[in-house]
Amino acid sequence: MDFSANLDSNAKNQYKRKMEAAPIALFVYNRIWHTKQTIESLQRNEMAEASELFVFSDGPKFGKDREKVSDVREYCKTITGFKRVTLIERQQNLGLAQSVITGVTEIVNRYGRIIVLEDDMISSPYFLRFMNEALEFYKDEEKVISIHGYIYPLKTRLPDSFFLKDTGCWGWATWKRGWDLFDPDGLRLFSEIKKRKLQKQFDINGAYPYTKMLEDQIKGKNDSWAVRWYASAFLENKLTLHPGRSLIFNIGLDASGRHCGITTMYDIEVAKRPISLKGIPVEENVFALKEIEKFLKSAKWSFTGLLIKKVKKLLAGYR
Repeated sequence: MDFSANLDSNAKNQYKRKMEAAPIALFVYNRIWHTKQTIESLQRNEMAEASELFVFSDGPKFGKDREKVSDVREYCKTITGFKRVTLIERQQNLGLAQSVITGVTEIVNRYGRIIVLEDDMISSPYFLRFMNEALEFYKDEEKVISIHGYIYPLKTRLPDSFFLKDTGCWGWATWKRGWDLFDPDGLRLFSEIKKRKLQKQFDINGAYPYTKMLEDQIKGKNDSWAVRWYASAFLENKLTLHPGRSLIFNIGLDASGRHCGITTMYDIEVAKRPISLKGIPVEENVFALKEIEKFLKSAKWSFTGLLIKKVKKLLAGYR
């Protein structure tokens, strides 16, 4: 049933006031414009004023980043619109993966639950509401490891919410019991996936090269915490709740972020109305999984075609 279907408007407002808002962890570095967009959209969320915001600012990796990091930090000191804002300024550069792992661990161990964003996530005004309601609704459901806020721009309409094994990493939430299952050892995760012959399933039936991504993390070619988070949940056969309409738009796919190139394939319009949270079977939604598989496979070929066109255009310029 609908989580609040039988509540009138006054009762719903009382429920929101009584529901304890999970702390938000925001990870920033040197992108002032992206950070501002992320904060401004978050300030427009229904539950912003009831939420504590922890901003983790990683230290500069290079001398040329020092001024940009400083600019971001000065801006973060002016942030209002939340219950409380705490800025954590790292003196050393931890790198995105270690920054996220350390920060999430610190907050979730203290508060028991957490909502996580990076500095390039535009959120729907209903993002915090969905995250908090889902965290409360599934707090005792051991099979559910996390909540995710993004969904691909699919042509097919999906249910309001559904479960997948893929954890996602673009605006998400979890509990301490979920994050306790995170294994930072990529080699151990990779070996177990290979041992169980789960590579194809892990790669969403070959639609996305997660296995290769995990292998590259082991080799030091990337430093993805997200693929290790997904692998940790996958091997434990845990599920993540996803929305049928996206609550997040990633503005970082402009070559400004870590591990990101330039693409518009994942562009989406964020939800303009709340997402109804209903009691649904706690099992992977086969229909949603198939639709995502089709999208990722078509997106892969579209991206390949775009690269070919760019290469041909460059070569033509040399003739």
